[in-house]
Parts: sequence; C-alpha cells; structure tokens
Amino acid sequence: MSDTPPVPAEHWFNPLAAFVGRAYLRNAFTKGTAQEVEFLVDVLRLETGMRVLDAGCGPGRHALGLARRGIEVVGVDASPDFIALARGEAASLPVEFVEADVRELSFVDEFDAVICVCQGGFGLLGGNEGELDVVDRFAAALRPGGRLALSAFSSYFVVRYLEPGETFEADTGVNHEKAVVRDSDGAERAFDLWTTCYTPRELRLLATRAGLVVEGVFGVAPGRYTRARPSIDVPEHLLLARRP
Repeated sequence: MSDTPPVPAEHWFNPLAAFVGRAYLRNAFTKGTAQEVEFLVDVLRLETGMRVLDAGCGPGRHALGLARRGIEVVGVDASPDFIALARGEAASLPVEFVEADVRELSFVDEFDAVICVCQGGFGLLGGNEGELDVVDRFAAALRPGGRLALSAFSSYFVVRYLEPGETFEADTGVNHEKAVVRDSDGAERAFDLWTTCYTPRELRLLATRAGLVVEGVFGVAPGRYTRARPSIDVPEHLLLARRP
C-alpha cells in the first residue's frame, strides 16, 4: 500500500479492530491501564458523579476504569467491533458507549473532563486539517473549568528510533508502518498503520487555538503516566488543558 493514508472517511483502523477483536487487550501497552486511570483521576481532579467523555475509547479500558470509580462516562469510537466489546463489559456501570466519529462530535458544555488517550481518534486521522477541528470539538464539549487530557506520539521519539520499514513524513508528521497483528485465535495478518506525531509546542498551539488554557505537557509512556517533562527518549506527550 501507499505511504499515504486513505481519506479519513474510510476509517482505516476499523478493519484492524475487526480482525484483532478482544486480542487487542493482550497488547503490552494495555497492561498499564489501571495506572493511567489513577493518574487521570488525579490530574483531572475527577470525583464520583462527575461526567467524562472518552473520545476514541477503543474497547473501553479507560472508560470502564473511570466508571468503576463512580464517574459517569460516555465512550465514543468509530469502530463498531470495539464498541461492542466495551458494551459487553459495561454491565451496570455508569457508562454509555456510542459508535461515532470524533470529527462529528456535537457535545456542548456537557462534561467535566474529556480524555483522548492512546491516540484514540486523534493520532489516527492522517495528519490532515480535520485534527484542528477535533480539538475544537473537545473544547466545546467541556463545561467551563473542565479539563482535557490528550495524548499523542512524539515526533522526536519516532524519528530518533525509526525502525526498519517505517516511513516518517516530515511535512505531515505521519509515521507509516506495516505491523503484523494476531487475532484471538492466533491468526496473523499484516496491516498498514498511519500515526500522526506531534511536538509539545504543536499541542500547546492546538489547545490555545481552541480557546483552552494549557496547564502542562508531560512526557509519558504506557503504564507510566507522570508529570515528567517531555523528552526525546519518551514515546508520548500528554497535554493537559482547561477550558476557562
């Protein structure tokens, strides 16, 4: 396939989600979910009864973790397969899972916090201008005083540790790789992945453009969410911003 991702409407990630299914939760990066939820509760100052939007929730691992703490969550994802998995775990928890495109969110003044982590619905959009509008929609969904936590892969890290077969497009910040993944039965299939990468400065500019007040950008890794400064040796950035 080309190094250029398909147009966003095709949701290139959905066929991968349909193939991998529940095996997605076997990936090593999912094992730190509890620590990530703990950190998000602290940094977003979440309390029981608050309302959170999990944009690009995947199979719901963060949304479910927050809901188990008595926080009301709406999880949104474009993958019908991941939404089905998340609903299967929801039971009587205060969480709702909705199949929807993050570029079409229409929430206004509804949430105490918005999270978009593990690049859910943000870093998978192909490096086009639509990503600017997505941050605007996150900001609109917040109530005054509400906070956004948004993670993104680090351009610095990806370029520094570019692996054989990967291609980083400097103009768009999109990294292209072909990954072999396994489904629940152990069957393997190769998929093309396109991940948009960012610098801390770009994330600050995106948040400011959306009318948010930046409270910090941290250097994080799966299962190791901390308030550490960004580093070229840490794979992700986590933006924390507040709606005034």
